[in-house]
Amino acid sequence: MLPNGSFKTRWLGEVPVYTVALCLFALCIGLLASRGIYPDIAPIAANAHLYFLSILGIAAIDMGAVLIRQRPDDPAAFLKAHYVSRQSKLLALGGIPSLAILILLMPFFSKMKAAIPLFNNYTWDETFIAWDRALFGGYDAWEVLQPVLGFPIITAALAFLYQVWFLLLYPGCLFFAFARIAPTLRRQFFLTYVLSWTVIGGAMATWLASVGPCFAAPILGIPTFDAQMAYLNAANEQVPIMTLTVQEMLLDWFSADANGLGSGITAMPSMHVAIAFLFWLAVRQHSRRWGMAFGIFFAITWISSVHLAYHYAVDGLVSVIAVAALWKLSQVIITAWDKVLSAKVQPTARTNTVPAE
Repeated sequence: MLPNGSFKTRWLGEVPVYTVALCLFALCIGLLASRGIYPDIAPIAANAHLYFLSILGIAAIDMGAVLIRQRPDDPAAFLKAHYVSRQSKLLALGGIPSLAILILLMPFFSKMKAAIPLFNNYTWDETFIAWDRALFGGYDAWEVLQPVLGFPIITAALAFLYQVWFLLLYPGCLFFAFARIAPTLRRQFFLTYVLSWTVIGGAMATWLASVGPCFAAPILGIPTFDAQMAYLNAANEQVPIMTLTVQEMLLDWFSADANGLGSGITAMPSMHVAIAFLFWLAVRQHSRRWGMAFGIFFAITWISSVHLAYHYAVDGLVSVIAVAALWKLSQVIITAWDKVLSAKVQPTARTNTVPAE
């Protein structure tokens, strides 16, 4: 990216992210319109509200941390000087387009996810069950995990952490939009993030349409995971299993043909695993210590997705492979764009430095 520190320079460097996002949004609108579904402002407003609340929460926590570290005599004056600096303004302005993309992305994804049955039937579950059994010696993946994880308190803890994943979408993404991080890392993260939701969560999920273990019986009449669901419901009698409530809500929305924020059912590939893996790829380049923490969280998310009956193990495997490919593709695109910018800047610089004859 150009060496200039203005927010306009950042916007110029992030053109590939904006271009890909807008093109994919347009494609989604066209595909949905072909099935009689059109953009709705309500999910967008709801998502904007969640980001607004996240910004307020992050700001409050950051202000408190700064005041505790610095202990200024005049907290109000100190905070004003700290947050109204030129660098802070540049970071805030520079992150606005990324925030706009984040606000739009999930509502579009939710509509596409809810519309999967309009484009393809759920026909892949039996195949993925067979793939899991091929990997785990004839057993379903959850059966292999059950001797270690099959205790209500452990299941409840994993269910809680599975819900914590949603913080990646809000405070996590806001960090990459507004924090002081390497511009190349920021752009690679956001380009991969947009591509992950659309290519993996949209195109691949439609192609490989499946409902997952928890919905196999109620939607497809496949009883393979009745024992797993029986364990989860029994565990819920002892310790609340948060994900069961979410699964029931998703099933109700599916039955009602709802397509609001967070609705829709799809198993393959796993977006929980995909986004957790993406954050690990990105965070480890920013901080080795935090990278290790996010690596552990990624592993827990993948294991939990199987234990809690959301996903087959192969859902996570396909997600990891796909995200790794998109991460590399994003790097290639960003590098190519930087070469284009450099080619445009260098002739201008030479023209401005040649002395007049």
